Amino acid sequence: MNLPPSHSESSGFDQLESRIQRWVWAEGWTSLRDAQEWAVPVLVDADQDVIIAAATAAGKTEAAFLPILTNLLNRDDPPGSVLYISPLKALINDQWDRLSRLCEQLEIPVVAWHGDISSSKKHRFLKSPEGVLLITPESLEALFVNRGSSLGGVFQHLRYIVVDELHAFIGSERGKQLQSLMHRVELVAGHRLPRVGLSATLGDMKMASEFLRPGNADGVTVIESKSSNQTLQVQVRGYIQPPMSELKKKPVKLSDQAENEDETENEASPDFAIADHLYKVLRGSNNLIFPNSRSQVEWYADQLRRRCEKDGVPNEFWPHHGSLSKDLREQAEHALKAGTQAASAICTTTLELGIDIGSIKTVVQIGAPPSVASLRQRLGRSGRRPGEKATLRVYCKESPLRDGSSLSDQLRQGLVQTIAMVRLLAKGWFEPPRAQGIHASTLVQQCLSVIAQCGGASAADLWKSLIAEGAFPKVEKPDFVKLLKALGEHELIVQDSSGLLLPGTVGERLINHYEFYSAFTSDEEFRLVCDGRALGSVPVSRPLTKDQRIILGGRRWQVRDVDLQAKVIIVSAARGGAPPQFDGLGAMVHDNVRQEMRAVLADTLPCPFIDQGAQELLDEARKTFVSLGLGKRYIVESGGKCYLMSWLGDHANDALRLLLNHVGLSCDNAGLAIEVDADIGRTQMALKEVGSLDAADLDSILSEVENMLREKWDWALPQSLLIKSFASISLDISTAILFAQSHSVENKRKKLRCIDPMLDAENTAMLPRWADDE
Repeated sequence: MNLPPSHSESSGFDQLESRIQRWVWAEGWTSLRDAQEWAVPVLVDADQDVIIAAATAAGKTEAAFLPILTNLLNRDDPPGSVLYISPLKALINDQWDRLSRLCEQLEIPVVAWHGDISSSKKHRFLKSPEGVLLITPESLEALFVNRGSSLGGVFQHLRYIVVDELHAFIGSERGKQLQSLMHRVELVAGHRLPRVGLSATLGDMKMASEFLRPGNADGVTVIESKSSNQTLQVQVRGYIQPPMSELKKKPVKLSDQAENEDETENEASPDFAIADHLYKVLRGSNNLIFPNSRSQVEWYADQLRRRCEKDGVPNEFWPHHGSLSKDLREQAEHALKAGTQAASAICTTTLELGIDIGSIKTVVQIGAPPSVASLRQRLGRSGRRPGEKATLRVYCKESPLRDGSSLSDQLRQGLVQTIAMVRLLAKGWFEPPRAQGIHASTLVQQCLSVIAQCGGASAADLWKSLIAEGAFPKVEKPDFVKLLKALGEHELIVQDSSGLLLPGTVGERLINHYEFYSAFTSDEEFRLVCDGRALGSVPVSRPLTKDQRIILGGRRWQVRDVDLQAKVIIVSAARGGAPPQFDGLGAMVHDNVRQEMRAVLADTLPCPFIDQGAQELLDEARKTFVSLGLGKRYIVESGGKCYLMSWLGDHANDALRLLLNHVGLSCDNAGLAIEVDADIGRTQMALKEVGSLDAADLDSILSEVENMLREKWDWALPQSLLIKSFASISLDISTAILFAQSHSVENKRKKLRCIDPMLDAENTAMLPRWADDE
C-alpha cells in the first residue's frame, strides 16, 4: 500500500504528538506504512485491545509505539508507563536500542529488565515507574514473587501491555503463563489495560485474539499489513542418503594447513555434496542456514569453515544455537549485522524470531521444514531490500529403496512434505497454533506464585484469580480441589488454621530458586540402553509406550521399559525391514500438510521448483501412490507389511496409534503411514473397535502411555488432571475416533470430508519458480 506523504495528507500522522512528527521527518520517512497508518487512531486513546500483524521489518514496533508514546506525552496525569513483554532477552536488547533512539528526544525513559541488567537500573525504575519497561515473562514472574506487595504502586499508572512475537507464545505453557501474568498485572493495577500484540506469523486471527483477551476475542481490533507483497523464489534439491552400513569411510583432507586434523568421514553421504553446494552458492552474501538439529549445525559450520580455510579466504560461516555461549552467539549476530563482509549463520530456531541481523539474501533449510509457519517466519528475513526476492533453498535427503523399505520411504515422505509445505506457503496458508491445551503444569506454578505474591491466599482467591476469571478456565472445580490436595501431599503448600494457603517446605525451597520463574523446561533427553550398552540419547516429545519401535543410528529399536526418573529407555534390537528415514520424534505435522502431501502425490504435473534429482524421487513416489491405489484406499499391504493411511496430522495419528494399541493392535506411527502388525481384515476390525470408544474415557485409553510428564510441574499434578492436560496438548483423540468410525467395515464407503485430497486447480499457477543456479 503506497501511502501519501506523512507531512501532508496522512490522518494517522496528524494525530501524532508534534515531537514524534519531527522525529518521523528527521528519519526521512515520506509516508507511514499501512500498519502504522491504521494503528494510530485505534491505539492513541488507550481504549481497546489491538493485534498488529505484519511481515518482518514492516515497522510493527513503530506502528505500536508512535501512538502509544503520543498517548504518554499528551496526558496531563502523572507520567505513565508501558509494559513491553518479549520472549527473548536478545530481542529486548534490540528493541531497547531501537526505542531509545526515539524516546531520548521525547525524554521518556526506556528500561530493559532481565538478568544481564544491573540492579541499580532496576531500582531506579521501581522508585520512579515511568516510561517503557522491556521485560520477559520470567522476569515479570520474579517481580510478582519478590515484590508482590509493592507492585500496586509500580503499575498504578500503567497504560498499555505490549506483547512482541505474539505467535511465539500461543499454545505453549509459557503462553499460558503470559496470559495469567497479564491478568494479574490488571488486578494489581486496579483497572483493565489495553493489550497490544505484535506478530509476523499468525495463522488464525480469531485464535490470536482469543489468546490476547480470553473471553472477548470479538473486542480485539486486528490490523493486518498487506504491504510486503514478497516475491518468492525456491529451489528444492533431492539427494539419496545411503544406509549406514553401505557408507564407505575414506580419509577426507579439507585443509592443507593442518595435516593432523585429517578425519575419516563418510564421503558417500550427501551431506558433503550439500556442503559443497552451499559453499558454492552462498559465499559472498549474508544467509541463514537451518539444519534440523544442533549436531548438524556444528557439522555444517565446521565443514564450511574448512572450505574457507582450504581456499585461503576469511571464514564466512558461523554456528548459532542455544547450547553455545552468549559470546559465541553474539559473534555470529555481529558478523551478520556488521555489513563489512559476507556472513552466513548456521543456526537453529534461535535466529527465527525478530532479532535484528540485517538483510539476508538466502534462507536455507536442510531436511523437511518443521512447519509452514516456521518457514514463513524464516523467509521474513530474506528479500527485505526493495526489488529483492525472498530466496529459499531446501536440501532433502531420502533413503535408497530396497526390499522391505517402509511405505513412508517409498512415498519419499521428507521430500513430499517439503513440496507440500512450499505449496501451502505460496497459497498463504500456515499452521494456526494449538491453543486448546489446559497446561495444568503452569497452573501449579501460578498457584505458588500468587501465594508468594500475596503472602498467602485462600482456595477461593486462587479459583477466582486463576480459573474463574483467569487463564485456566478449562480446569473444572473437582480437578482443582484434587490439585490443591496433591500440592499439599507434595509439601508444596500447607494450610493454616484460618484456611490460608502458604508455601510448604518443598514449595518455599522451589519458589526461592531462580528456576521457579520459568514455566517451561527444555526437552529432556532420554538415554537409549540395550543390554547395558548406551546407544545414545534422544529428546522424546511424543507418546511413548512399551513395545513401540523407535529409530536411532539408522537402526530400529523396540522399547522394553522406560525409567522416567533416570530418563532411560531400555530397548532391544527390533526385527523387520530397513528403518524409515523418519524417526518419529520430530516436529508435529498439521492435518492440512498431510492433505497437501496427498495432493502432491496424486498430481501428474512436474513440480516447477525442484531439481532433476528431486523430480526423479517424486516420480518414484507418485508411481508407488498410483500402483497401491492410495487415491482411494486407506489400508494397503506393501513389502510384507500393512499400512494405514489416514492423511491426518501427527496429533491425530499419535492418538490413532494409541487407540489401536488400546484395542490390542500392535502398530507404530511412522509419520505419513501407521505401520500395522496385522493383515487388512484385522486392521479393519480394530478400526471398528476404535470407532466405538468414548473419547472422554482418557484414564483407560492412555493407561499405557509411559511419558506423560512433559511439562515442568506435571510431577505435582493429580493423575486425572495430568491425563487431561497431556491429552489436550499432545493428542487429537476426537479426530482419530471420527476417522475410525468413517472407515470401519460397515462404513468403508463413507468419505470423511476433512481428509479429502486438496487438488486445487489453481495450485500450479501459484507455485514459485526457480532460476538456474549462477
